[in-house]
Amino acid sequence: MVGDKALFVILKSRGLLTVGGKDRVEFLQGLVSNDVRHVSDARCIWAALLTPQGKYLHDFFISENDDKFFLDCEADRLVDLGQRLSRYKLRANVDLGMSEKQSVAVVFGNDVADGLGLGDEVGATKTIDGAIFYKDPRLSALGLRAILDDTKAGEILTNRGFKEGTLDDYERWRLEAGVPDGSRDMIVEKSILLESNFDELNGIDWDKGCFMGQELTARTKYRGLIKKRLVPVRIEGEPPVPGADILFDGKNAGEMRTSCGRAGIALLRLEHLERALAGEGSLSVEGRIILPRKPDWADF
Repeated sequence: MVGDKALFVILKSRGLLTVGGKDRVEFLQGLVSNDVRHVSDARCIWAALLTPQGKYLHDFFISENDDKFFLDCEADRLVDLGQRLSRYKLRANVDLGMSEKQSVAVVFGNDVADGLGLGDEVGATKTIDGAIFYKDPRLSALGLRAILDDTKAGEILTNRGFKEGTLDDYERWRLEAGVPDGSRDMIVEKSILLESNFDELNGIDWDKGCFMGQELTARTKYRGLIKKRLVPVRIEGEPPVPGADILFDGKNAGEMRTSCGRAGIALLRLEHLERALAGEGSLSVEGRIILPRKPDWADF
């Protein structure tokens, strides 16, 4: 657990794709799940790119600085995201690039935003010491994210009064909150946003109009077709292999995603989740009991 002092971790697993040009807003607006018109130097959003059939491809944070969008995305899949976006450029005045001299960091723990003047809203953004700081737009409890000069990242964060932590510290913090981490927890070309809690975590704007995959996403919501959800779990024993089958009294009930120590996240069938939460049976993976928990922010 994190102590009284907030921790920071520089995420080597994250990269930055840049989107510039006068048509950048209209370009992204027709592709991603959230409303890009809300992005400014004072606010960022979390969004996803889907297949035309509404299946997950990529998720990323979108912030803006100097008339350019920064997409905080998975480093190992940054080129794939750039290639997919470039297919839709056509004649739009849009410049796609990579920011290789900046790092992404997270700051988490108690009272992380104190003294930064960010306000109370998730997604609130401010440039400080040449770095972009923003409150995680998914969930206030996750803390801050920052985009910083690669050579000064640690110095900037330490000077702000934060202490360097480990990746495991952040993983446990994220998993306890029940928030997914990209393609580690969501299956490319298979997962759907509502099973992955994008609605409650501010990743979808239902009033923005059309985006790629919007029709299936909306139909799933309004017809009540969600049968599974990602939820945080407590593992009674060693962490299981990601993708391992979860059983409810011997019946298939879902599968594991990521875990760190005894904290994990799992995709569970709602019928079995509800019974497990009511104490009407137990969930297990690889012979070990897991205890699910419904987050305070969840709506199911």
